[in-house]
Amino acid sequence: MPHGERHRSERIGWLRAAVLGANDGIVSTASLVVGVAAAASARQDVLIAGVAGLVAGALSMAAGEYVSVSSQADTEQADLKRERHELATEPQAEEDELTSIYVRRGVEPGLARIVARQLMAKGALAAHARDELGLTEELAARPLQAALASAATFAVGAAVPILAILVAPFSALTATVAAASLVCLVVLGATAAFVGGAPILVGAARVTIWGVVAMLATAAVGNLFGTVVG
Repeated sequence: MPHGERHRSERIGWLRAAVLGANDGIVSTASLVVGVAAAASARQDVLIAGVAGLVAGALSMAAGEYVSVSSQADTEQADLKRERHELATEPQAEEDELTSIYVRRGVEPGLARIVARQLMAKGALAAHARDELGLTEELAARPLQAALASAATFAVGAAVPILAILVAPFSALTATVAAASLVCLVVLGATAAFVGGAPILVGAARVTIWGVVAMLATAAVGNLFGTVVG
C-alpha cells in the first residue's frame, strides 16, 4: 500500500516569506527602537518610533514580496504559454525533447520514448512543465500568499520590541529591548532551521549575529546624534 510523503521543499514558499518577515520585523524595529532610545528620547518617542516602524515595515514587506513573487509568477506563466504553443504546433519535437530528457537521466532510449508518450497522453503540458521547466504546483509562485505571510510575520516580529518598551523600566529600556529581541531571534532561527531540516545551531546563529550587528550600529548612531544634538 503506498504511503504518503511530505517533503520539506513543499514549505519553501511560505517558510522563506515567513522567516524573512519575522526576522525583519524583529531586527529592523528593535534596531530602530534601540537607536532612538540611545539618543536619550522619552519613552513616548521610542514607542511612536516602534509603532511607525511596525506599520511601515509590514506594508513595505507585503509590497516587496508581492512585486518580487509576481515577477517570478509572470516568468513561470510566460514559459508555460510558450510551452503550450510549442505543444500545439510541434508535438513530435516536444515528444523528442521529453524523451531526450529521460535518456539523459539514465532511462533506456526505447523506454524513455514510451514514458514520454504515455505522460504526454495524460497531460503533455504538466509533463513538460515538471521535467523540462522544473515547475510544479507545490512550488509555484504565489504572490498574495507570500505578501500576506511577510506582512503578518513582520508585524508579529515587530511586536516583540514594542511590548518590551511597554513593560521595561525606562532606565533599562535599551537593554530590555535588545535582550528580548535577541532571544526571539534565537528561537526564530532555530525554529526555521528545524522546520526546513537545517542545522538548528547554524540557523539560530546566523539571524542572531545579524541582529546584534544591526542593533549595535543603530545604538552607535543614536548615541552620536543624541550627543551632538544635546
